[in-house]
Amino acid sequence: MRKTEVPESVKIVGNNIKEIIKEKNLKVRNVAHDADLDIEALRRYMLGKQIMGIDKLIRISKALNVEISELFQKI
Repeated sequence: MRKTEVPESVKIVGNNIKEIIKEKNLKVRNVAHDADLDIEALRRYMLGKQIMGIDKLIRISKALNVEISELFQKI
């Protein structure tokens, strides 16, 4: 049995997180710490390899100091 493909929207959100981190010159480890996430989990989210729950999205948006809607741009 094959693992279900991650939806394209998850990949877009992950890429948006990556772009915001880059634009703000932040370090992934600091964002992970501020969001109370394991750094590897945040990296999986950024690569679009893992689906995020709403609680994680809220914590990430707060750590990035952006409105949660910014994570959903280009969907």
